Amino acid sequence: MILHAGLVTTYLSGAWRGVLIEGASGAGKSDLAIRLLEQGFRLVADDRVSVWACDGALYGRAPPALANLIEVRGLGICAESALPFSRIVLAARCEPAERLPDPAFAAYAGLSIPAVSIHPLEASAPAKLRRALQHLGRSAEGAYLGDLAAGVSPRPGGDSR
Repeated sequence: MILHAGLVTTYLSGAWRGVLIEGASGAGKSDLAIRLLEQGFRLVADDRVSVWACDGALYGRAPPALANLIEVRGLGICAESALPFSRIVLAARCEPAERLPDPAFAAYAGLSIPAVSIHPLEASAPAKLRRALQHLGRSAEGAYLGDLAAGVSPRPGGDSR
């Protein structure tokens, strides 16, 4: 199955974790991918992603004609060192996001993975996706309690003051 999307990945907690970035043409998928690359993520695919399931996990890679390439609006198609494939653990939909969304999922190749909505052009979008990866499978309360158990002190601030 080939999707109109991008795929970036990062090495986190001992494994490569890929984010499938979906959205309409011109929504900012490649722009978000470029900013994630600047934050230490690695490119797997831009514009088109070949997706498949294997042993209960979802994977993606670039079609051969698009491997090691990324579109940079205003510059054109640029060479970019890319990984040959990655496991996909999160779908990021480039669309309006709710402040406190219910958990969402997306299905590909018969498998379901967590999904988030994100404004791709927001300055905080890369940080939000990294946090989403760090907290996969944990509710906000579970993530907070897990951090407390790990000795991470909560920082004051936010809207609750």
